[in-house]
Amino acid sequence: MKRPTMADIARRAGVSKVAVSYALNDQPGVSEGTRASIKAIAEELGWRPNSAARALSGARAQAVGLVVRRPARTLGVEQFFMEFVSGIEGVLSGRSYALMLQMVETHQQETAVHRRWWGEGRVDGVFLVDLHSADTRVHAVEELGLPAVVVGPPGTSGSLPSVWSDDGESVREIVRYLAALGHRRVARVAGPVELAHTAERDAAMLDVCREAGLPEPAVVHTDYTGDEGARAARRLLIGPDRPTAMVFDNDIMAVAALSVAQELRLDVPADLSIVAWDESPLTRVVRPALSAVSRDIPAYGARAAEALLASVAGERVADVREGPARLVPRGSTSPPRTGTG
Repeated sequence: MKRPTMADIARRAGVSKVAVSYALNDQPGVSEGTRASIKAIAEELGWRPNSAARALSGARAQAVGLVVRRPARTLGVEQFFMEFVSGIEGVLSGRSYALMLQMVETHQQETAVHRRWWGEGRVDGVFLVDLHSADTRVHAVEELGLPAVVVGPPGTSGSLPSVWSDDGESVREIVRYLAALGHRRVARVAGPVELAHTAERDAAMLDVCREAGLPEPAVVHTDYTGDEGARAARRLLIGPDRPTAMVFDNDIMAVAALSVAQELRLDVPADLSIVAWDESPLTRVVRPALSAVSRDIPAYGARAAEALLASVAGERVADVREGPARLVPRGSTSPPRTGTG
């Protein structure tokens, strides 16, 4: 896979490389219609003026990119993200590769960053994270010819290799465990509804509750923040069908819910069992320590980095399926108080 050059633009436009040079450098010698057409093609291909020498030489940038669509302030408390990046860095540093990181607000902005990075020769490949069920970024990256690895379910990755773990299996283990303890009213406080892994967990939660003979679970979608997690937990706990067990899609929301339970004078775990996703230092230092699903997140990041570098090298990369996160019961789960399950 090579980056776009003036020759690529000339072939697409049906003109000479000299005409392309005139158009892109705003010099006389081509009509305004031809100039506009050439510039549009250059933008579509992701070409940038200062990328020409690197693209023609075929030199690598020795860097890969990660664009994240979420507020920068949330990253410092997002345990999964920090451990995932540490796993990526562990592989990259050993290969003398750098990681380019940028925060954006929309998928359109992310695609624009990919186009600029690739056209300017700043990266050799990118990671795609937080995949949506129908994600425009996948097709955009495929069109650019930019090596990429999707961190998410393979059904969302198009022709790109994916690195994923079976979140549905983890959900099933959690609910079966809670049902075995005697819980019947189980709720889940989830991440954004548009995320592919949220949809996977939603479907698994509904299926396993039906399988276990439990009522349909209450599911509230949030933005992963502690404030939203606490608000969702409070709404569920003061409702008419108060759950006796709650599953949270990250550790921050689970810890926030523990505070809400204390605020409402509910005993954890007798009145409310809590399970967090993923295990972190936070889930272990609170009291009671939180039951949580556990996996080797740095290893997950390392697998993604290895797959991306293999793709950059031109190797054929298959999807990588990591083992599912496994439940680690702790003090926040127990049989419900008699008569409340």
